[in-house]
Amino acid sequence: MNSSQQSILVTGASGYLASWVVEHLLRQGHQVHGSVRSLDDQQKISHLQQLASTLPGTLRLFEADLLVEGSFDQAMQDCDAVIHCASPYFLEDCADPEAQLLRPAVQGTRNVLNSVNRCPSVRRVVLTSSVLALFNDAQDLATQPAQTVQESDVNPNTDLRHNPYAYSKTMAERAAWEMQRAQTRWDLVTIHPGAIFGPSLSSRADATSVGMLTQFLNGSFRRGVPRLWMGLVDVRDAAQAHVTAALLDSASGRYIVVAESARLLDMAALMDVAAVGISDRLPTAEAPKSLLWLIAPLLGLRRNYITRNVGYPLAFNNSRSQRELGLAYRSLSSTFNEHIQQIANDGLLK
Repeated sequence: MNSSQQSILVTGASGYLASWVVEHLLRQGHQVHGSVRSLDDQQKISHLQQLASTLPGTLRLFEADLLVEGSFDQAMQDCDAVIHCASPYFLEDCADPEAQLLRPAVQGTRNVLNSVNRCPSVRRVVLTSSVLALFNDAQDLATQPAQTVQESDVNPNTDLRHNPYAYSKTMAERAAWEMQRAQTRWDLVTIHPGAIFGPSLSSRADATSVGMLTQFLNGSFRRGVPRLWMGLVDVRDAAQAHVTAALLDSASGRYIVVAESARLLDMAALMDVAAVGISDRLPTAEAPKSLLWLIAPLLGLRRNYITRNVGYPLAFNNSRSQRELGLAYRSLSSTFNEHIQQIANDGLLK
């Protein structure tokens, strides 16, 4: 691969992160094939069509379903690389984690890579993974130097019901590496972002980051937030990591893509709500862990998650992404405030 014009498939192209991946590729003049679940859903694809009308690259959209074998064959035809972003993402407790998370993540990844195996033009696959594929609970890192997650770490969890989203990302990445090692034509790069924030290219309100920021802004957390650390990254930086990983010959292996780690209360302190004319309903304190454990089911969280994560610091070694992918991370202040501005502009705050 090189930086000259390429033909690249982006799966789940209408998603929050994938839309910015498409934008970066189009801005650089590449030919983008984007897979979406329905070509008739204008609410989900109109922003992609608008990008294609204003940027120098070209865009073709294809229907594809993660759970249908062969669904990506047509979209992948003649592509040089595949950026596989499509995967369900929600952190709250779910009724059927196998159907809602594990099967789309793992079977979907296998279906995409089976199509790669049938498409002789593809030489590079970039998989959107997560930092949660590298560790299970913050408590597990208490014995590691500076509580820091490394790219060599692997989430050891074997229980789907405990942190099901993390489990699904871990299993999907494992399946991808197994399939890559079984052949020699295409190579694999996995991107491990933290929690992704920053302005959305669409005005949809169903993105997890939009939901979480809305809870900060509307006073849902006003009485206090958990003493919880998160690895954070701007959606535009995460998108750039994917694009560079797809185009750069020397990119290889796993990359942690996190600007920095911060507590939820630190995140609130960065939000300048007055600048966008929003009443200040932000939290100013942290809730007692004992109370959070008690009401965890009401919050859509498992008590075991509260026990093993609240109160334990987290850090992430992002040096490889800076050194090899050339990432210069945006400040968290600009990320959150530009996201808040977008949410206000699009009328998403209720």
